[in-house]
Amino acid sequence: MTCVAIDDEPLALQLVQSYIGKTEGLELVAKFTDTVEAGEFMENNPVDLLFLDVQMPDESGLQFFSRLKNKPMVIFTTAFSQFAVEGFNLDAIDYLLKPFDYDRFAKAVNKAMEFAQFRQDKAVAEGFLFVKHNYQWAKIYYKDIELIEALDDYIKIYIQPKPILVHMSMKAVSEKLPAEKFIRAHRSYIVPVDRINSWNKNIIRIGDKSIPISYTYQKQVYELLQKKMEM
Repeated sequence: MTCVAIDDEPLALQLVQSYIGKTEGLELVAKFTDTVEAGEFMENNPVDLLFLDVQMPDESGLQFFSRLKNKPMVIFTTAFSQFAVEGFNLDAIDYLLKPFDYDRFAKAVNKAMEFAQFRQDKAVAEGFLFVKHNYQWAKIYYKDIELIEALDDYIKIYIQPKPILVHMSMKAVSEKLPAEKFIRAHRSYIVPVDRINSWNKNIIRIGDKSIPISYTYQKQVYELLQKKMEM
């Protein structure tokens, strides 16, 4: 889970950085002592979780978060408890009252991870996933996916009116897709089962596209498609 930390107090910022460093599943991608630089960074670099001090010199953390276009999950930090209600009104994951220890920090992070998992599970249940595209989250419905192709460090998701490129591995996207709806046919291709027109042990045909089936995936492709035929 990618993180940004913002606090105008260097020692407080250093503490959050150290806590993030010792927490499995968190990656600090940037830290800032003012909201101007932070805003410029976050406009072009979406992140999963924001640790944000409320008392900042130019504008409050509450004001800063309110104006963000693409809002990540947020955990507010402050020495003043009176801001807690306003923080939760902004759908904050948690509110850390300074000084806080690692156990309290970890509890807040666990809330964020549980919420992220809930959001992902909900997306799967409702038939879509979120991917980062053009510096923002894009909602992609399973029914709209025609094919997924690997291109070096990116994947190309074929949807209408045109494909999109996403910085993600095939392994990562395959873990987000329901196994009964999508199948890995080749190290470079993931195929939506319902769009398959015909197939044999070497080739899957979707519209005018011929997708190779590699030896590694032949057995699982065959078993899934045979199961579909029997339904």
